[in-house]
Amino acid sequence: MRSSLHHSSHRFASCMLAACMVITSLSQAITVKAQSLDPAAQALALLNQLTPEERVGQLFLVTFQGSDASENSQIYDLIVNHHVGGVVLTAENDNFIGPDNTPYQTASLIQTLQSADWQATQTNTPDQSVVATPTGGENHYIPLFVGISQEGDQGTYDQIMNGLTSLPNEMAIGATFNPDLAEQVGEIIGEELSTLGFNLFFGPSLDVLDVQYTETGEDLGVRTFGGDPYWVGMMGQSMISGIHAGSNNQILVISRHFPGRGSSDRPMEEEVATIRKSLEQLQQIDLAPFFAVTGNAPDAASTTDGLLVSHIRYQGLQGNIRATTRPVSFDATSLEQIISLPALAAWRDTGGLIISDDLGTLAVQRFFDPTGLAFDARLVARNAFLAGNDMLYMGNILSTGDPDTYTTIIHTLDSFAQKYSEDPAFAQRVDEAVLRLLTLKFTLYSTFNLNDILSNLGSLATLNQSSQTTFEVARQGATLVSPDELTLTDTLPNPPSSQDRIVFLTDERYYQQCSTCETQLRLSRDSLQNAILRLYGPQADALVQPQQLSSYGFDDLLMMMDDPTASLDLENDLQRADWVVVSISDLDPNVSTSSAFRRLLAERADLLRNKRVIVFAFSAPYYLDSTDISKITAYYGLFSAGSAFVDVAARLLFHELTPEGSLPVSVAGVGYDLITAMSPDPAQVITLFLDLPEDQAISVDASPQPTTAPAFNIGDTITIRTGVIIDHNGNPVPDGTIVRFIFSSTGEATSTQQTEIMTTQGVAWTTYRIESTGLLEIRAISDPAVLSEVMQIEMNDEGTSVITAFEPTPFPTITLQAGIDNEVTENVSSNNGSSGFNHPNALDWLLCLFLTVAIGTAAYILANRFISTRWGVRWCLTTGMGGMLAFLIANILRLSEIYETFTWKTGNIVLIQVGGLLAGWAFGIVWYFWPDLQARVKKLANNRQDKP
Repeated sequence: MRSSLHHSSHRFASCMLAACMVITSLSQAITVKAQSLDPAAQALALLNQLTPEERVGQLFLVTFQGSDASENSQIYDLIVNHHVGGVVLTAENDNFIGPDNTPYQTASLIQTLQSADWQATQTNTPDQSVVATPTGGENHYIPLFVGISQEGDQGTYDQIMNGLTSLPNEMAIGATFNPDLAEQVGEIIGEELSTLGFNLFFGPSLDVLDVQYTETGEDLGVRTFGGDPYWVGMMGQSMISGIHAGSNNQILVISRHFPGRGSSDRPMEEEVATIRKSLEQLQQIDLAPFFAVTGNAPDAASTTDGLLVSHIRYQGLQGNIRATTRPVSFDATSLEQIISLPALAAWRDTGGLIISDDLGTLAVQRFFDPTGLAFDARLVARNAFLAGNDMLYMGNILSTGDPDTYTTIIHTLDSFAQKYSEDPAFAQRVDEAVLRLLTLKFTLYSTFNLNDILSNLGSLATLNQSSQTTFEVARQGATLVSPDELTLTDTLPNPPSSQDRIVFLTDERYYQQCSTCETQLRLSRDSLQNAILRLYGPQADALVQPQQLSSYGFDDLLMMMDDPTASLDLENDLQRADWVVVSISDLDPNVSTSSAFRRLLAERADLLRNKRVIVFAFSAPYYLDSTDISKITAYYGLFSAGSAFVDVAARLLFHELTPEGSLPVSVAGVGYDLITAMSPDPAQVITLFLDLPEDQAISVDASPQPTTAPAFNIGDTITIRTGVIIDHNGNPVPDGTIVRFIFSSTGEATSTQQTEIMTTQGVAWTTYRIESTGLLEIRAISDPAVLSEVMQIEMNDEGTSVITAFEPTPFPTITLQAGIDNEVTENVSSNNGSSGFNHPNALDWLLCLFLTVAIGTAAYILANRFISTRWGVRWCLTTGMGGMLAFLIANILRLSEIYETFTWKTGNIVLIQVGGLLAGWAFGIVWYFWPDLQARVKKLANNRQDKP
């Protein structure tokens, strides 16, 4: 009996093991098959199964009020019954709680949103167990896009204000001119947001801030990387790459605000702005960063997944300055004209997504319904969709007569579904857009399985652990706005001492995570004081004493300005202070206290007289004008207001750190022009490298003998490149900077050839075909940088080439290597054969002066002794003028492109100077004898006439 049971159990176990192996094999086969499927093929297969209502629903990104996503909520109905494609979470709509437990509540809310449609699309088996079909059953499960905009700067433009790493804003990153830091910030954004469950990120902003700040215009401020298209594009590439890496490619990046709102003259949310630019102008500035992250991106990681199209009108886009487009987000012709540009068209063909900006803004309402009486969201959404947007961001949109946004969205969805059934062309356009959207969702998730989509709440403990990156951005981006570094060293040689009294004035700003949440301070009045006490107070180096410090807010300052008797403590402290340290933000017309410091400078400058006034801008640096800045001892740009930036400000005040950043935007108050700053630094010497095959690498000493290089033959082509050309801030010049290579050859044929090349990552390459034997001299110019190394290649009849290279300033040796690192560096002193754009040294100047004085004195002595004092003075003057004219001609020859081989040697200058002096003296002698010569000539003429 036992044996029978044993065999039965053994057979049962064997069967179960075999069944498990079969199931495992099938499961693995299904997984491999799913993974091997192309996202586009998966998307097409799913699209063919969707109903018109399901297809139409995918086109819409919606918002909702509050944080309730239960079965009785409106957002649940929109997801489950109307199949919307995504949601956007915002602080404005109270989607988050805070300041405590914000990350956990956010992750839980996203899980609830993603689970809603999944639960509704399950099928019940006869035994009532829940089974999910590969695509969710007859009602197809499609994961939501869950989007957010998180711009950094803790509370100003962040949506989640607590629980995540306090990250810098874009301008703070831009001031570092370090793409690696932009990538690191992107990695933190991607990692933390994907941990919460977000899969759609609105950012980065790729606007080029190319207009000066005005109090009535739009102020993008710190929401951009800066005002140079090249650097905005570079930083955008790096941040996008970081977001993709940090999220393990689980977040789609939607770059803003296409085609660029950096030239807008009013806030986009309030009124549709009109920009006067042609398409060519747009390509040069506004569109350049978008090109950099689409078709011109170096790799897939730095390529944006989508573009958020702004509501901007253009005047003169097609060339007619009198023609004005509709907002480009609603103008099919204009949007198509822009998208069809090569870089964007290539990106679009590979699946690039276009999403409309918020259709529920006041600006859109005013454009379509100036009277405010008949706004129809259905018409607005249809116009935006037919203009070319694949997905429509509905925001808090509300049609006239509808009780709420929820009702408006349902009416819009119904109208789209009806239009789909009635209009084949419209249906085709819907299918094209939905296929693009589904493909991107299959790119995020190989299978639409809830377990693969939901985030792990246990990983929330890893959030807010990356403050070191923020500190590095703060340190490397801290910028001295005024004065220059040398002047500051003279005017502010020492930091505050323990006996100095310091008054801190701070522009406090308040924010809330939600309308019922606790009020928080972005920058409190004692933030900087507390940082200084922590770093330099009694518990640290005791460089300051607490009783010597006092802190006030701008509200106290404004009260004192309006009523001097209302804030006597502040006035007394200011009068006794040795240092006044001011922390400013932007100028906001809606915040009355924001202008308090400017009023202090204008109305009570007496309180700041003979004090060291230090200003830290924790926002954009251009809100103070030149008169304001003239009353300030030192003005620093920190750009962002997180705790790391406050710490860096404290360290700057106490000279522990020196500012390393550079202004990424023009600042009129200090005369800083970004275009000039981005141009080549004229103080540099452009290096030249000869690219050789790897097997021809050589390294030589330029002195005392030139080097025999690998043989070049007539007809060979050589490749020359520059080193990295730097701008006035010490950064590589933007791509597209013009470099002019000059080739001067002497020998069988004398010629000069010039070639203009544009830089890539600060370097320019060119080629030259050797046409004859003789000496070939090569140099480079990138205005206003006109100094470069000079490379000489001497070809003899046997085809052997001798290479020398030198700079116009002394350096010891030359190195010549192959490939990208083939460097030619040599220096010779100015008296051993340097040429090109070199300068006379002090010895040459002194020698010329000595010769002028000596020969001029000799001319005076001779004329004074044998003729008269008057002629002595005249001969001395003509001799000196001749020398000056010779020296001037020599310099003209040195700078002229016609005489580029002119060599400035001490012997040459002596000969030219002596020749000029003697010529001047000869002119004086001719001047003296000129009357006698005239008389003799006249006498000879008369004698000839008297002869018969």
